[in-house]
Amino acid sequence: MTNGLTIALSKGRIYKETLPLLAHAGIVPADDPETSRKLILDTNQDDVKLVIIRATDVPTYVQYGAADIGVAGKDVLMEHGGEGLYEPVDLKIAKCRLMVAGPVNAIETDNRLRIATKFVNCARRYYAQQGKQVEIIKLYGSMELAPLVGLADRIVDLVDTGNTLKANGLEPMEHIADVSSRLIVNKAAMKVKHARVKTFIEKIEQAVKERHS
Repeated sequence: MTNGLTIALSKGRIYKETLPLLAHAGIVPADDPETSRKLILDTNQDDVKLVIIRATDVPTYVQYGAADIGVAGKDVLMEHGGEGLYEPVDLKIAKCRLMVAGPVNAIETDNRLRIATKFVNCARRYYAQQGKQVEIIKLYGSMELAPLVGLADRIVDLVDTGNTLKANGLEPMEHIADVSSRLIVNKAAMKVKHARVKTFIEKIEQAVKERHS
């Protein structure tokens, strides 16, 4: 497996939208992660394996060389910091926006805002750039609940259609970043397996171009 490739993916939307790109590069998984209990999936190529992990762990696996290549959302990379990684291709899949949201007709006050989010680093950077002092509360899910029960004034979260915000009396207020999934590569793998990785990147780039032409 020394010259093989290990690709880190997360279940769900990113996995589904990455499959056609992998197929273009000649890689087809032998198992479906939704039905298989395996965490390492074989593919039609003996020396290419897929590891299925949590989205937030993908950059860490690639950074430390447990995977050569991965697919991660820009939100996850911004939160992680991206050390030890190359980010050669924007796959233009799993698109959404990282936004500040809050109650409709929220009244601006001089009080220090409390921000609920799982994107602690992104939120901290965003408000620091604006010179605003805020209190960040880390949550792992159901962000929309925080302003409803008075836990926070605002949330920083991913917004796709905005329907969930609307249903809970919230609205998008400030745009932090456009998010899509990126191909990421371990820096050492780029050197040691250069030809193999470069070919893979080129095939993925070609697949993205064709999809958007």
